Amino acid sequence: QLQASGGGLVQPGGSLRLSCAASERTFGRYTMAWFRQAPGKERELVLAIRWSGSTYYADSVRGRFTVSKDSAKNTMYLQMNSLKSEDTAVYYCAVDINRSVAIGTATNYDFWGQGTQVTVSS
Repeated sequence: QLQASGGGLVQPGGSLRLSCAASERTFGRYTMAWFRQAPGKERELVLAIRWSGSTYYADSVRGRFTVSKDSAKNTMYLQMNSLKSEDTAVYYCAVDINRSVAIGTATNYDFWGQGTQVTVSS
């Protein structure tokens, strides 16, 4: 079970931090990821932490977004800086227990958080 939180309304250039708490240990076992879905668009991968510990960032967020984790709390964080209007979306955290190679394919993920709205607007 995944519980996402931390969304809200922020002005362009601002920051937000999202959290995703898992009900069991996931780091080092499974791939965890953040996806987002804007109105009328497909769900897209924002970033992922593979079970091996390596990370992947989409080009659109690299240098602005940072993923971190607290293994003791089974929680993954998404620090979003220099936010832009195009970052507006519902953000979802997800877990792939099968360690799929194609980390950008949403259907490879087995468990999803409920989604948290991020709105970047002045």
